[in-house]
Amino acid sequence: MFFRRRREEEEKPAFSIEAWQPRTKLGEMVKSGQIKSIEEIFAMGKPIKEVEIVDALLPGLEAKNIETASVQRMTKDARKQKYRTTVIVGDRKGHVGIGVGKTVEVRPAFDEAVKNAKMHIISLALGCGSWECNCGTQHSLPITLRSKVGTAEIILKPAPRGVGVVAGVNAKVVLELAGIKDIWTFAKGRTRDKYNMALATFDALRSLSQMKNVDRLKA
Repeated sequence: MFFRRRREEEEKPAFSIEAWQPRTKLGEMVKSGQIKSIEEIFAMGKPIKEVEIVDALLPGLEAKNIETASVQRMTKDARKQKYRTTVIVGDRKGHVGIGVGKTVEVRPAFDEAVKNAKMHIISLALGCGSWECNCGTQHSLPITLRSKVGTAEIILKPAPRGVGVVAGVNAKVVLELAGIKDIWTFAKGRTRDKYNMALATFDALRSLSQMKNVDRLKA
């Protein structure tokens, strides 16, 4: 019974925009074709409340699990155990998100984390901010970014073409799925904390997406 249920979950049909029944006005605008890119939604400043909106506008998202941990909570009756999964999603073209799912089984926790990551997707204005390169292409970041989450701190510095993604395992997943090809990173603090390192990297990228007149920094 367990293996049959697991196989059914893995064989879920792909998202179909025709079968989708929007529950919000924003979803109706996406399905009708009035909104054709997720950047239009960000420009409007409206929150995304349906994961199907992201599925429709960004169909090529990849999902990578960076951590699955067993967490426990003590109640007056017994000790409750769940699985917490942290997932990074991205299309390697300037869109990336991070999410966490927590359920009593591993597979549902992963599915919840993917949905949560899609609901927190951001759009980045990539560029070439390295004085050693100045090629004008969107292979790195336009400026240096930094962020700190808990005791984990990271600095993202633009690198010239050909350097690659010089980063730790968890930060590297976020940067690669965001579409960054060349970058230097400097991390300190508790870098072994997978969730905090990934979240610090994501928060640094999110600070770039929230900047005004960021298009001037692309070249």
